[in-house]
Amino acid sequence: MEHYRPDDTIAAISTPLGRSGIGVVRLSGAKALDIASSIFISKNNKSLESFKSHTIHYGFIKDNNSKRDDFIDEVLLTVMKAPKTYTREDIVEINCHGGVVVLGQILNLCINRGARAASPGEFTLRAYLNGRIDLSQAEAVMNIIDAKTEEYLRVSARQLDGGLSKVIFKIREELLLVASEFEAILDFPEEEVEESKKGDLLKKLKNIKKELEDLIKHGKEGSLMREGIKGVIVGRPNVGKSSLMNALLGHNRVIVNHLPGTTRDVVEEVIDLDGIPLRVADTAGIIETDDLIEREGVRRANNEIERADLVLVVLDSTQELSKDDHLILDKVKDKHVIIVVNKIDLKDGLDLSTVRKLDYNNIVKISAIKELGIDELRKSVFKLFLEESIDLSAPIITNIRHLEGVKKALEALNRAIDSIMTQDVYFELITEDLRLSLGSLSSILGIEVTKDLLETIFSRFCIGK
Repeated sequence: MEHYRPDDTIAAISTPLGRSGIGVVRLSGAKALDIASSIFISKNNKSLESFKSHTIHYGFIKDNNSKRDDFIDEVLLTVMKAPKTYTREDIVEINCHGGVVVLGQILNLCINRGARAASPGEFTLRAYLNGRIDLSQAEAVMNIIDAKTEEYLRVSARQLDGGLSKVIFKIREELLLVASEFEAILDFPEEEVEESKKGDLLKKLKNIKKELEDLIKHGKEGSLMREGIKGVIVGRPNVGKSSLMNALLGHNRVIVNHLPGTTRDVVEEVIDLDGIPLRVADTAGIIETDDLIEREGVRRANNEIERADLVLVVLDSTQELSKDDHLILDKVKDKHVIIVVNKIDLKDGLDLSTVRKLDYNNIVKISAIKELGIDELRKSVFKLFLEESIDLSAPIITNIRHLEGVKKALEALNRAIDSIMTQDVYFELITEDLRLSLGSLSSILGIEVTKDLLETIFSRFCIGK
């Protein structure tokens, strides 16, 4: 990264700014202990250098250069000495009270004593550059921070533990052995290659191809776990859109009233759909109207439809399709749509055959108020995007960069396999494609990586991590 200098000692506030019980200022680098010693006074007046690694000590932070004699804060100071630390450098964490002013003062003291303000993600960058984790593990740290469901957290934690790295490293090693065989063939072109040996190498490459295809197969699941599904609830006024939103959430998030037009704006929440975040928006009723406020609500609802991956069209089971219902169904015909027939606990007045004639067959009957049919609706949404439940024990790729790397590796490998299967074999082309495939897998692990790529990855991290 542009400002990364390995000899620097860096400092940052590692907890969110704001009013809280605890805040943490973190130091990492060769001078971390010296800087902390210059501002920390232990309760028993022991020197910080005498503290054992991975121990916590009670004391006070004081600016010895200040004319005032009072302390800045009462703290707990954690000492972690290299190499058994997050960055493999000396680390000191100052646990103080979580106010903006006190955290700022302690951070400024550290910087005035010789530390440098850390860049976003620089602690994790140092962990990667110092060999404690590979690049895919470093990116898993950000996934853990951003996790919106328990399942995604579990997958990300396994990636941090090296679960995905081990799989990709194993595939890379298998490919490296085969590639070395072709390199040897290229180095000794006068020796004729036996058909049996060529067949054996081809079999090994096809096995590697299958492993890469399996990773890509689970990449769709990982993408959904990371990005989620953008959903929107639409319908004419008073069909129960807000009641459906509350039923999906499991609590009363949206105001519900029997009077039409209660919802005037878009309300969005995230729902855990068996490990997939469903970002669903409740919208104003879509009708033809001259009322300025209602027209704005309809405009915003239409914008949500445009951006949505999934549209839940709510119909009233007690009434036949109206002009406004037909207007909505016409708007969403090019989207993933589930027809939600609400109020089934009341009298039946809707002929579903009229809906099916419009080519809408994905229909779920519910009562949002009584929470009937909600589980069936959740299952229908899941099946619309995934054929089967997610196997959390499988290596799941959740990172776009990793998925693209595997796809590029597979593309190059397929070219190599096609070349071998033709009668005129050009070993130079095969070897080059195998090198490209290896390079793509290596970039995932950070074995071959550019400075620009590191800058892009770690710039997404929060400061202090």
